[in-house]
Amino acid sequence: MSNSKTAKADIDVLVSEVGPRDGLQSVKRTMPTTAKLDWIAALADAGLREIEVGSFVSPKLLPQMADCADVVAGARPIDGLTVLALVPNLKGAERAFAAGVDKVTMPVSASRAHSKSNINMTPEQAVEQVAAVCRLRAERPDYRHIEVEAGVATAFGCTMEGAVSEDWVMQLAGMLVKAGADSVCLSDTTGYANPAQIKRMFKRLHAEIGDKCGGAHLHNTRGQGLANVVAALDAGVMTFDSSQGGLGGCPYAPGATGNIVTEDLVFLLESMGLRTGIDLDKLIGARSKVLAGLPGETLYGNVADAGLPKGFQYASGGRPA
Repeated sequence: MSNSKTAKADIDVLVSEVGPRDGLQSVKRTMPTTAKLDWIAALADAGLREIEVGSFVSPKLLPQMADCADVVAGARPIDGLTVLALVPNLKGAERAFAAGVDKVTMPVSASRAHSKSNINMTPEQAVEQVAAVCRLRAERPDYRHIEVEAGVATAFGCTMEGAVSEDWVMQLAGMLVKAGADSVCLSDTTGYANPAQIKRMFKRLHAEIGDKCGGAHLHNTRGQGLANVVAALDAGVMTFDSSQGGLGGCPYAPGATGNIVTEDLVFLLESMGLRTGIDLDKLIGARSKVLAGLPGETLYGNVADAGLPKGFQYASGGRPA
């Protein structure tokens, strides 16, 4: 498989598709491996440059992710695609590195209750796992190109604990940078965030860790998703996670449904004059691949339902190459 895409220098905002991981882990049914790869190929053909293709977790906990190594192997040949996987610990990273990922993301929850529920560790123990993964990468020349991203989950609030200390979130981000993470993202795992909070915290994060400040993982659980994107843009964030059709949430955070919809996010960014390199017609067409693998699954998205406005213009002035 191959995909002709423009270089990352030709885009303003990176849209990181998390549907094959965050979306599918929340669906009780398991999408066949071949269907996953068809979907990933369609997303890449639409112009997605980074796709979270799965997670290296125990298949007993998430059988939907049991084929992650095979999915990584199938996605690797796609030209220009950063193949990303979630890993909760060193054991998962060892499997991901061996499978050939380009990048891993490691969840470190600011909420102690969520951290215990999600990965059965304290936040401090999770930071140690990030450090161990970074040491593994440093010890192996063939692994040194792999990027390690840490995502601070429940950074804006938690269904189990309620409010989460912003000071603690910033302290945790600093700990993750010291542990060796290449970037630190903030995640609205439970859909609690509001635009004022998003703008304040991302500005503070940039002040705390500088160019290690990563992207935003936002949910639309309470209808704030795209408003929070605009607030994050104002704070200088230029990478956003999203899920095709709005699939997904966290199975270990009650009520945490509603990833922001990739199609709606891309339309928002392009209509604001920000280049994503993504062809919306092809992206909307990729929804058929989800339904082929999960017949009858409910998909969301205003743009897919309403269509593109008459005379819509991409930020680049033409359709993405």
